[in-house]
Amino acid sequence: MSNALAFINQQPANGFASVAVNSSASIAGNEAKEKDVALAQIEFRNVTKNYGSVAAVKDLSLSVSRGEFLTILGPSGSGKTTTLMLLAGFQAPSQGDIFIAGKSVAAVPSYRRDQGIVFQSYALFPPLNVRRNLEFPLEMRGMKAAERTARVDRILSRVHLSGLEDRMPSQLSGGQQQRVALARALIADPPILLLDEPLGALDRNLREQMQSEIKSLHKEFGITTVCVTHDQDEALTLSDRIVVMRAGAIEQTDTPEAIYDRPATQFVAKFLGEANILENPGFMIESEATQPSDTIAMIRPERICVAALDAPKRVDADLRQSVIGIVENMIYAGPLRKYHVRVGSTLLVAREHVVSGRPALQPGEEVRLEWLRSDVRFVAA
Repeated sequence: MSNALAFINQQPANGFASVAVNSSASIAGNEAKEKDVALAQIEFRNVTKNYGSVAAVKDLSLSVSRGEFLTILGPSGSGKTTTLMLLAGFQAPSQGDIFIAGKSVAAVPSYRRDQGIVFQSYALFPPLNVRRNLEFPLEMRGMKAAERTARVDRILSRVHLSGLEDRMPSQLSGGQQQRVALARALIADPPILLLDEPLGALDRNLREQMQSEIKSLHKEFGITTVCVTHDQDEALTLSDRIVVMRAGAIEQTDTPEAIYDRPATQFVAKFLGEANILENPGFMIESEATQPSDTIAMIRPERICVAALDAPKRVDADLRQSVIGIVENMIYAGPLRKYHVRVGSTLLVAREHVVSGRPALQPGEEVRLEWLRSDVRFVAA
């Protein structure tokens, strides 16, 4: 029995996520095939997708390891959703090929790909109640009625929806619809999950809770997952690896920590988080590394320390660069304060945690900005 199906047969526990299911025969043809983790390996080989004269995806080569959680991140028009639709089988590549478990699927229709899919709209069947939504993928796999009923009851308890099995999707809240979609995906036990902006319709608190649950479930099941989002926090929280796309091509691929701390280009630095781009800043940039040609210095706002001019210097002051500026604006954001500080002709953004008893610096106040020279990064323009 596979990990996910075995999990459903266990006693209920806390947690839920959100995925819908392609509910038909798998690539191998039936549920009896062994779902070895090797079946979840994905590879794009020089894939291009044209819409008329416009290339939405350009010569894309990308592999996804077994059990990996990969997030494709980018702005509107970057090609991220087209990439997911190609993998799902809703679009066919104009050039190149896509492989799953070493087999070409470029010509395989969506309904014959053994994949779970979650859409921002949940993709529940409006005419079917909760129980029938959950039974549908099991019926498509030929499961007997008694086993379907038992499995649905177990998974409803698992996602805390017992007693709601007769409700229609329109009678559920957004969070409840997410949990129904999760239950349907767990029942079908796909080796691959495709997530298309899965949390975009939820409020912030529920979205953060769902991020934690999806990460926990991915770790437990080990299902290869490809997620598309424009939400940087979501990408950083969920992913083993992030692909940043721009204008149909990959700008950078790396782990969340590496891609945030060591962005390769100015675009990545500014898109994934906030960045101070120090191009002709009006003061000399001090760094432990030699600046490569054709690059621009960059530093993250949280790496900059803000202090009053008369504040004592830090014990590691000899490792830091220090400049004097004037506060133009202070933004309070709960646990954080964000300062906009003018240093000559350059406006720098600094972000610090609010500390009890430490008053905020006010607009017009002259301050000292300090940062470790080792925190300066150089990015391609």
